[in-house]
Amino acid sequence: MFQLFSTHLEGYRRQAIMAPILIVFEVLCELMLPLLMAEIVDVAIPRGDTSYILKLGALMILLSIVAMICGIFASKYSAISSQGFGANLRQSLFDKVQEFSFGDIDGFSSASLITRMTNDVNAMTMMLSVGLRILVRAPMMLIMALVVTLSINADLAMILVMVVPIMIAIIGVLISICFPLFGLLQKRIDGINSVIQENLIASRVVKAFVRERHEGEKFKVANDALSSASLSVGVRMSAVMPILIIALNVASLMVLYFGGEMVMGGTFALGDLNAFFNYLFQVMMSVMMVGMSLVQFSRAQACAKRILEVLNTIPSIQDGKHTTKLPTSRGAVSFQDVSFRYQQKGEGDDVLSDLTFSVPAGQFLAIVGGTGTGKSSLVNLIPRFYDVSDGCILLDGLDVRSYPVGALRERIGMVLQTNLLFTGTVRDNLLWGDETATDETLWDVLRDAHSYDFVKELPDGLDTQLSQGGVNLSGGQKQRLCIARAMLKQPAVLILDDSTSAVDSTTEASIRTSFQQKLKHTTVIMIAQRISSVRYADEILVLEDGKLAGKGNHTELLETNQIYREIYQSQQEEVLS
Repeated sequence: MFQLFSTHLEGYRRQAIMAPILIVFEVLCELMLPLLMAEIVDVAIPRGDTSYILKLGALMILLSIVAMICGIFASKYSAISSQGFGANLRQSLFDKVQEFSFGDIDGFSSASLITRMTNDVNAMTMMLSVGLRILVRAPMMLIMALVVTLSINADLAMILVMVVPIMIAIIGVLISICFPLFGLLQKRIDGINSVIQENLIASRVVKAFVRERHEGEKFKVANDALSSASLSVGVRMSAVMPILIIALNVASLMVLYFGGEMVMGGTFALGDLNAFFNYLFQVMMSVMMVGMSLVQFSRAQACAKRILEVLNTIPSIQDGKHTTKLPTSRGAVSFQDVSFRYQQKGEGDDVLSDLTFSVPAGQFLAIVGGTGTGKSSLVNLIPRFYDVSDGCILLDGLDVRSYPVGALRERIGMVLQTNLLFTGTVRDNLLWGDETATDETLWDVLRDAHSYDFVKELPDGLDTQLSQGGVNLSGGQKQRLCIARAMLKQPAVLILDDSTSAVDSTTEASIRTSFQQKLKHTTVIMIAQRISSVRYADEILVLEDGKLAGKGNHTELLETNQIYREIYQSQQEEVLS
């Protein structure tokens, strides 16, 4: 945890140093007040020295004001430094996650990563805020108050010397019991976030299948698990305060009994006893604050461990280190004995097995096959969303693992199976393809993607705001905007993962014509379910159970490949029926 504090306070170190310094001055001022009060009771009042009483009273007011000012600024600086630390830590986590491959994200789960960037960071932020104030103030007050009580009356101070270690030991035992539970608590928060996230993303499916009750039961299970974990911690920690209060009362009674006897025996001044009581309460309250702060410290420690798991993860997809000069970007793709499994290190079954084929630059390759045959997995290997398990993939004669990841993906345009648009305007989404594109260029690419007419009819045209995920557009409109975005990039390789399924055949033919005219030198790799979408491809691959079951153009495959012929015939029968 201290590693995180030391590395993510950049820009806020001055405030983090100033806060505890001011706390020291605040504590010193507060420690002086009981001694001044004792002086008034034992010296000034018996003498009847009004002037001395007023001087001491004025000094007490001045010390109180100084303590208040120090406390205010200490709180301000601790808030600034803790929130700045939280912002830096969240940014570091976000930047780290951006480096992750799909496999890395799958390993943590998106819900867990969200929890770590929000709930876990908040716990760390709160711990720093508390640490800069209470964890500095309480121990200092405890030690200095004990020293002062020893100087006032060493015999009475022995009561505190015996009670305080017992209280600290009890707190330590309770915290050691609760520490493992804090990690479990954070995992339960991961679980409930996962259920919520999945439900909100799939809300249309839930409503379409009238599964609200089923989803409610899933949420109840996750919610009950979180409540149970919270209760386990709460029940154990609820014992802290009663124990501390009992210890405080016992110590107070002992001091009152023995101190009272000393006062009546004339061996201890009444003002000193009053001051001793003030210090007694400061000592006990300091122990309580330390105890409650250590509880928060334990949870923050568990959160820090989870955060460090993310920050210390080495992304599985790394930039190539052996390339000094990249080849000219043309778009030739070659698979050589490629096998792939989602669980690496030899575990799991192969999703793709021994694939070998080549796509010359500028050609149109289509991929067909049944559901679950590995089509999307195949194209995800080209931009290194995942790395091959065996074999290699070459882009323009160079292994894709030898490219810097950014340089590799700059050469590749993708339209994914799920059409993803971001909150913002239509223009904002298109400019992902080319940040320097003019409005004229944007309208041209919208024409090529058969999107010009519907965008022109939107209330604000290119400046129309899109909701998260583009939910205020139809499926076909989203697909065409995603295609336009990819075309604007002018990539060497354009990958279309079943990206025309929501448009009609006429529109699809127009888009394909645009590819031929505007992307003449681009290698197009298309996954499609409809034979009408792929029949004009230069070459078609047929996948079956992750293996290459056929290769050729439309005419050749109709004659030689049974799987392709069956797909074609089934679709012809659907048209006729």
